[in-house]
Amino acid sequence: MKKALCLAALIALTACAPADSGGTPQQPSASGKKEISFLVFETPNLTPQYWDEAIKRVTDKHPDIVVKKLVAPSAGERNAYAKQLLASGQLPDVMQAVAPAGFAESGNLYAWTPEELKAYDYPQSNPLGGKIYQLPYNSQPIPLVYYNKKLFAEAGSTAPPKTYAELLEVSAKLKAKGVNPFVVGGGGKDAWAAGYMWVALVGADVYSKQPDFLLKRRAGQTTFSDPLFVGATQKFADLVAKGYVDKAGLSRDYPSTEKAFLDGKGAMYPMGSWFAASADANKPPFEVGVFAWPTDDGSTVVPSYTGGGPIVNAKSKHLEAARTFALEFNQNAANNDVLVKADAAIIAIKGYTPPQMGSVYNTTLEVFKSGKVVNAFTVETGDDALLPGVGDKVSAIAQQIIAGKTDGAEAAKLLDEEWIKAGGQ
Repeated sequence: MKKALCLAALIALTACAPADSGGTPQQPSASGKKEISFLVFETPNLTPQYWDEAIKRVTDKHPDIVVKKLVAPSAGERNAYAKQLLASGQLPDVMQAVAPAGFAESGNLYAWTPEELKAYDYPQSNPLGGKIYQLPYNSQPIPLVYYNKKLFAEAGSTAPPKTYAELLEVSAKLKAKGVNPFVVGGGGKDAWAAGYMWVALVGADVYSKQPDFLLKRRAGQTTFSDPLFVGATQKFADLVAKGYVDKAGLSRDYPSTEKAFLDGKGAMYPMGSWFAASADANKPPFEVGVFAWPTDDGSTVVPSYTGGGPIVNAKSKHLEAARTFALEFNQNAANNDVLVKADAAIIAIKGYTPPQMGSVYNTTLEVFKSGKVVNAFTVETGDDALLPGVGDKVSAIAQQIIAGKTDGAEAAKLLDEEWIKAGGQ
């Protein structure tokens, strides 16, 4: 189905996407307009209206730029979709939140200059070969654990767990009360949502001790079968085996998973910080709390990603217009205000002050600032990223773990096999 959706969308876009991403610079039209294509993705928070209005704010300031909006089949498929467009000679001029790995190495992306990056808090985020290809404008903890305070209290827990042992204790109490401890997703096109407990565990147990784990994996100095990684993965499998993970999530897409938590169908929801926007906008009949996935020793570790901005086609026929659009799209204060409200973004631009927000967002921000920040497994986009295509395999293996078909050692072995298939050591 995924391939069919991508193919259908690709065919539909053939007439409107750039016919050649590698041609010579094109002169403006007789009207002086420069048309660029902009690849985006839609979510329950980032609606078609959000993108249209954000684009218009930029083109109102730069009336010589005309934008052709392209939409990926789903948020999770945007990287694969961009690669399909590249393969067919139709790479868009600007692409929002598409990982640069797999594009930059072959010379297809524009590298941002230090001058262009001076407005950003973390200008050297996610380098590839020492160069920055994606504007690092948004920090996102991925994931935190959002929890239903009412269900916790009914199970005798008045505070979030600080250690992993306490997490197991509260999970047992919830299950004994007939409450599903963890709400997860992973159905259909949103397979990525199945892996967020795994992402949390890798952050807490692996990256907190070996922040360069994936750099070593790329260099062939370690494998996913390393006991540290296997141990973190086994915890995921153990939570499933104890009946703490709602296996119904394997049939739910992302919007349905979010709704399940907001409807009180489970007590804890491991999800990216963007969920705070939904929780504040669509207040459920219970108070939502937030905590970082607990570590064994009680230290606070927050997996996070700073990036998410546009990448620009280095071979764009209107490269200057594409660069101008990308920079303004990210740095436009009104755009960022709307993004914070719509997607609970933590804007990493110097001098930016977010608008007044709700309690879940504010607590999310407090948790983000309270602990040791490490990379979010599967979300890295620089030299320490997973090899192209392996992230999708992580999601598929996570689905197997939730289904109870795979344990920690076998999951690590499968991931090593996929790594080798992708060209790794």
